[in-house]
Amino acid sequence: MSDPRPDSGTALDGLIRSPFARLNALLEETPPGAEPLNFSLGEPHTVLPPFVQPVLEEHLPAFGKYPPIRGIPALRQAISGWMARRYPALEGTVDPETHVLPLNGSREGLFSAIFPARARKSHVADPVVLIPNPFYQVYAAAAAVAGTEPVFLPSGPQSGFLPDLGAIDEAILGRTVALYLCSPSNPEGAVASRDYLTRAIALAHRHDFLLFADECYSEIYCDAAPPGALDVAHERTGSLANVLSFQSLSKRSGLPGLRSGFIAGDPAFIEAYFRFRNVACPQVPVPIQHVSAAAWADEAHVEAGRAFYRANFEAADSILQGRYGYAQPPGGFFLWLNMADFGGGEAAAKTLWKGCGVKVLPGTYLTKPQSRQANPGLDFIRLALVHDEETTREGLARIVATLG
Repeated sequence: MSDPRPDSGTALDGLIRSPFARLNALLEETPPGAEPLNFSLGEPHTVLPPFVQPVLEEHLPAFGKYPPIRGIPALRQAISGWMARRYPALEGTVDPETHVLPLNGSREGLFSAIFPARARKSHVADPVVLIPNPFYQVYAAAAAVAGTEPVFLPSGPQSGFLPDLGAIDEAILGRTVALYLCSPSNPEGAVASRDYLTRAIALAHRHDFLLFADECYSEIYCDAAPPGALDVAHERTGSLANVLSFQSLSKRSGLPGLRSGFIAGDPAFIEAYFRFRNVACPQVPVPIQHVSAAAWADEAHVEAGRAFYRANFEAADSILQGRYGYAQPPGGFFLWLNMADFGGGEAAAKTLWKGCGVKVLPGTYLTKPQSRQANPGLDFIRLALVHDEETTREGLARIVATLG
């Protein structure tokens, strides 16, 4: 394994710089060749769930109160109830008092949780955080500011677009504070199987690190519902120890502006994290908590969202027809397309913007080169199928017409 440590402050800045800032810089001198269509940002354009406005209006006066950091009981109960419905093996297991904390979206939690995770292994002199590559930039930002060493795990097609758990050095595992694992993965849409999650949980137990399961795309799928880390942990070990699930209403409910999510799992960590959050993290406003409770209690709008994405993937099937290495992913709403024949991801992003006004994200902005030669995102672009079907069809048709 190559040396994962950034060799300078500039290299570290490159790891945690916003990919969208990099994209804007790439395209700023290039005018779009047609009316712009933004496929770079994973911001759902689904219909606003009908309950949002009335619930919010009902609880508007609560904006005048400080919110409880643990969350209102109704929200924690709604989360616990949703988990029992979504993962039947967890029925009666997830205690809303000890296993759940609300978050200001999953990103806030994925970042701030690293600090109590590092504290629980304060005896480790050279702590490590394991990160899939490609990766969500907040993982690297968390590792950097917590004073840990980010170790990037190749997650290419040869390992099913998930880290090869068997290839991680034992010495590194012994220094590990946390393993970030996204399933369905961003950007590839790969889903960790129950056996894969079992292996990840076993490693976390054996080396006493935390499995941070980023499951914010878990409700976006075309066929089978992805398994959950807590579900597998309880089924295989009878415990939630060392396992934390991060969830969000941004993707599941199409409410990215709500900034609402949760963490659930290992009760010892949840208690330590509560103490940390109580002095260092933002609360979720009480009216937003009530809207969130309504969202976790309702599945109709979630199924409508899945139908929205199914239509977009059917459009991709018919228009792309296997071009650029396309295959419908098991989960999520991204396409991870190979642009090796068009000069790589950055060149293709400029070509598409200049040629047809479609904005896509170069894959290299989501990856860390493993060596001078090996960059798992260099040849790829990421497209977010978050628009309505008509817009999706237009954007994909423009891409095919431009690239051929």
